Amino acid sequence: MGMRSESYLWRLYLFKFFTGLHFFSGVLVPFFTQWGGLNFTQIMILQSWFMFWIFVFEIPTGSIADHFGRKFSLVMSCVISIIAALTYASVPNFCVFLLAEFLWALGATLFSGAYEALVYDTLKYLGKTKESKKVFGRSASFGLLGMMVSAPAGSVIAGVLGLRAPMLLTSLPLSIALLISLTFREPRVSRARHRGRGFASEARKCARRLKEGVAFFCRKKELRILAADMISIRSVAYFMIWLYQPMLQQAGVPIHYFGAVHAVFVLTQIAIMNHYEVLERVLGSKKRLLSFSSLITGAMFILGGITTFIPLVLLAIFLGGGFGLSRKPLFVSYMNKYIPSSKRATVLSTVAMLNSIILMLVNPVVGMLVDISLSNTLILLGSAAILFSIISRVEEHHLID
Repeated sequence: MGMRSESYLWRLYLFKFFTGLHFFSGVLVPFFTQWGGLNFTQIMILQSWFMFWIFVFEIPTGSIADHFGRKFSLVMSCVISIIAALTYASVPNFCVFLLAEFLWALGATLFSGAYEALVYDTLKYLGKTKESKKVFGRSASFGLLGMMVSAPAGSVIAGVLGLRAPMLLTSLPLSIALLISLTFREPRVSRARHRGRGFASEARKCARRLKEGVAFFCRKKELRILAADMISIRSVAYFMIWLYQPMLQQAGVPIHYFGAVHAVFVLTQIAIMNHYEVLERVLGSKKRLLSFSSLITGAMFILGGITTFIPLVLLAIFLGGGFGLSRKPLFVSYMNKYIPSSKRATVLSTVAMLNSIILMLVNPVVGMLVDISLSNTLILLGSAAILFSIISRVEEHHLID
């Protein structure tokens, strides 16, 4: 079935790479403010709209992936994401942007739980689940590598062709990802058969699978504890994606350097993700690594809020975002140990949905705070990360390799 060697894993890595080639990422805020004519509050309202649809779609699409197959879900994700990029680049209009964010959300939710579930079940088929931490870290690194390559390229493209062009050209690597997804074959552990069943029967089975997956998450204490730690710090670190460009502007950094800063920002995440085991050995335990990453995330947000000295601003961006945003693959690896294959995509989608609810509520508030004071907003977010680290209930015995 095309899975007799690790070459199949490398196909999954390449898929992740091309879905991460977002040429617009290095000029995202200027795209919205200069080409789109939005203020920061409007930008964050758009993100809340995106998160709302993530909330609506996350569990149903995870259930679809469990029921109809991970490959089907990933193929549809690519198709819809291509349409989303083309829609965003069509007209600088807030209503058009709302439609594009709706499509991005649908594409993202079709991708989220399905990709991680396919990777883990592939490892299970190959008898290599003990390597899941390394594989999830490497997989996430390929996605970030795509962003690292595309951000500087997007800055150059924007300088030559305008701020619209990077968004428009993002449809090309997504098309390559679509072609790769068509070659995927699912391992027997995740494959289901649906021949001879009507649409109503399939819908009922999807609904039952959805209910069972959510109920399983609610019953499993270890999953709830791990998800709470991951979501709290990730929700803070998420804002570095949106605030690092205003931070650079406030420090007087020219816009044509934004892509290079984004590339190093992503490179930091890649370096951390590929050295989990080294960091655990240095710090002495898995729990200490999680605590350290939480505390340094908070400290760097606070640093970014109290200085405009460019070297320190860059340090705050790289370490604050790098440690905060690199934690997800680690937590996904730990959580997968508690989830049966039949519920894997649905449960992972449940966790992602909870994260989306929080961001949906917080985004407009952060947007308004940034329009008032960027520095104070950074200090507030950093303080929240430190508080979350202190009250975390994760213990060493929850962290199974």
